[in-house]
Amino acid sequence: MSEFKIFFSKRIKEIIVVGILSFLMILLVQCNHAYPSNVQFKNGDLLFVTAKESGLSGAINNVTQKQKAASFDHIGILEKKGNRIFVLHAAPKGGSQKQNLKDFIKDQKEDGQEVIVYRLKPEYQKAIPEAVKKANSMLGKPYNFNYILDENSYYCSDFVERAFRAENIFKLEPMTFIDPKTGKTNTFWEEFYTKKNLKVPEGAPGCNPNGLAGSEKLDRINKL
Repeated sequence: MSEFKIFFSKRIKEIIVVGILSFLMILLVQCNHAYPSNVQFKNGDLLFVTAKESGLSGAINNVTQKQKAASFDHIGILEKKGNRIFVLHAAPKGGSQKQNLKDFIKDQKEDGQEVIVYRLKPEYQKAIPEAVKKANSMLGKPYNFNYILDENSYYCSDFVERAFRAENIFKLEPMTFIDPKTGKTNTFWEEFYTKKNLKVPEGAPGCNPNGLAGSEKLDRINKL
């Protein structure tokens, strides 16, 4: 083999080695920055998504907000599996699903919303393994666009309440669609159910993200 061929062969090997090392470094950096570093996640953490001021999000918040610091329209359960982290939740797009945490956070940020981490207090942590197991068993169910409880579809807080139901972590309460400012049914919800040929389910059992966030069994941890 000529000196040129030997040199060329060595050069190709060097380029390949450098390329592989660069690729591994990129993967390492991505792994280190895949998730926010300001929170040490725990299995069973609850991720609450802040509400918007208008549309469905604003309408949900309008009739359910109980605390000034809690203004949410969505919730999911965090599941840790080794080095991987997922969010178990029920959403209009995709129904009851398991989503990578990074993608979950990205979706909320693209909609201009933030994610707040809550955690069950130590005395209630024992409920988490069965809750996560139950949540996984509900995956694949469609989203409940009527927000009236049934066994064939779920909305976000309904999904979470069911997951923790065996340990009575949360509870169903009479739903209200009354605008606190007017004392009358919120216009959005009046039109919403009229289009569906349904009566506004005032007083029917249900739950909502703001109600769950107000539970004394939870601690607010941090914003992502």
